[in-house]
Amino acid sequence: MLIKKICVVVTARPSYSRIKTALTAIHKHPKLELQLVIAGSALLGRYGNAVEFIEKDGFEIAEKVFMVLEGENPTSMAKTTGLGVMELANVFYRLQPDAVVTIADRFETIATSIAASYQNIPLIHIQGGEVTGNIDEKVRHANTKLADLHLVASEDARHRVIKMGENPEMVFNTGCPSIDLANEIKVNPKLDFDPIQKYGGVGTTIDWKQGYIVVMQHPVTTEYASARKDVEETLKAVYELGVPTFWFWPNVDAGSDGTSGGIRAFREKHQPKNIHFFKNMEPNDFLKLLVNSKCLIGNSSVGIRECSYLRVPVVNIGTRQNKRERGSNVLDTVYKKSEIIKAIQNRMEAKDIVSENIYGDGLSGDRIATILASTKFTFHKTIMY
Repeated sequence: MLIKKICVVVTARPSYSRIKTALTAIHKHPKLELQLVIAGSALLGRYGNAVEFIEKDGFEIAEKVFMVLEGENPTSMAKTTGLGVMELANVFYRLQPDAVVTIADRFETIATSIAASYQNIPLIHIQGGEVTGNIDEKVRHANTKLADLHLVASEDARHRVIKMGENPEMVFNTGCPSIDLANEIKVNPKLDFDPIQKYGGVGTTIDWKQGYIVVMQHPVTTEYASARKDVEETLKAVYELGVPTFWFWPNVDAGSDGTSGGIRAFREKHQPKNIHFFKNMEPNDFLKLLVNSKCLIGNSSVGIRECSYLRVPVVNIGTRQNKRERGSNVLDTVYKKSEIIKAIQNRMEAKDIVSENIYGDGLSGDRIATILASTKFTFHKTIMY
């Protein structure tokens, strides 16, 4: 029996939850062999060291690729991508995979796509066809045009990929594997751990058991110069509300030094008694934290995807998720303290939020493995007549 070697590249902490159940399904499938490559900020402690959670979950890592350059600006992003192309090209040469999987839209993912495509390795793109308001959209669509097989997360995304000229027979709506994790939490939503006791973090030991909110705000790469000013508005709003808050560190993007610098300065100046800060959590624990919260605030895609399925109220701030398909749980606002406060109060009082299956039904991982096992891979799109 022919075994297909599937090389999956995870470059950042959010990418792991976006692919975790598919990794398990690929590993278990009798016709597939998983080659897991961990790269980029997923290896760095300052961004949560996602590799520790990956190893704890029992996955064998084939290669680790250190490729992130300091700077947190557009130039360092471009150089990191270039370094990623060189390093991943060597990795693929050594591993000789039958296909390479690149995930979603982070700037490093284009390095995976280029390194595979230029070596005539079939490229599979997970979660293409979506739209957002920053550099991620350009990267996502570029990945789509380099990819040979498309495993999208929604019907809207599937139609968009086909409109981009891709072969409809190679575009599948699998849903997002992160919804598989959300489905597990939906069945058993109890918050069965103490977040501060388990993960430490920084700041006051808040009294969260009577209710809390969660904040996850990243810089917008096309607006990176305003990252510090933007996060300060959110900080002031949350501080003024006084609601117990769990706040998560930003991703490694242009502007993340502004976001993290704003957080540190505000923390030192005000020493807020209602905010506790974390770098990262295991995917399932993070979803348990969300489903038991009063509201998620910020601009993370988790508010658009998993929270719509889990019926978690969301305040989405700014343009980072611009035009992305969303559920009734999301209320959009701008970076202005008074507007953020009003939006949070609105969402905490919302009673009419329902669960929506925009991004999947909880069966994506197995669906992806089945498609990978049954599809004939090619490394070009030329139709032979």
